[in-house]
Amino acid sequence: MDRLTGKPADKYKIMVVDDEPDILNLLEKALNIEGYYNIIKIDKGLMAVNACKETHPDVIILDVMLPDLDGYEVCRQIREFSLCPILFLSSKNDELDKILGLAVGGDDYVTKPFSPKEIAYRVKAQLRRAQYRLHPSEHYPVKIGELMIDPEGCQVLKGGAPIELTAREFEILCHLAENKGRVISRERLYETIWGEDSLGCDNTMMVHIRHLREKIEDDPASPKYIITMKGLGYKLVNPYET
Repeated sequence: MDRLTGKPADKYKIMVVDDEPDILNLLEKALNIEGYYNIIKIDKGLMAVNACKETHPDVIILDVMLPDLDGYEVCRQIREFSLCPILFLSSKNDELDKILGLAVGGDDYVTKPFSPKEIAYRVKAQLRRAQYRLHPSEHYPVKIGELMIDPEGCQVLKGGAPIELTAREFEILCHLAENKGRVISRERLYETIWGEDSLGCDNTMMVHIRHLREKIEDDPASPKYIITMKGLGYKLVNPYET
């Protein structure tokens, strides 16, 4: 079961497009470790476009430098018929290259060398966002007290004023909002957001919760929204509900 989406990981199709066999195999292994076994490996751009039409992958990991069409053109063509999340891989680290990748329709951009585990986590994050798009009625803005949490628009408001959160803080708050009123253990929260084993996660989670409280609570020292249940975890509550 994919911990971020709640769907069996082996039900997802992930296409990996790269002309280097070693990278194809490395990414396949990293995804297999996370439970993703339905991997489609492609080494040419035009082949990737045609395969996308035929197989309808859930996520595409796409190298920019390919022997026929470059990754940007592959993305442009795929965007003519598919909204499948596309994660670019590139040896180009220039800001303009990243902007171009996102401008042509990419959803994420990672430069080489990369951590295979990080790629697997980014794939999970894209799958989760895709679930929000596919089932908007389940994830539309959540109103909790003065907070308005909008996973689709990646926005949090308090009393109508926007709150700037980091990506991790936003993911934590969204997950707590999805489970409003229910206690979520530190371990489960860490594994869901970071996509890895929770061993030694206590300090990391406490720091992120503290920063989140500093941004959403009237008095972070006496929180009313994110409540600590000693020895159990955290829960998000509406302070105006009795």
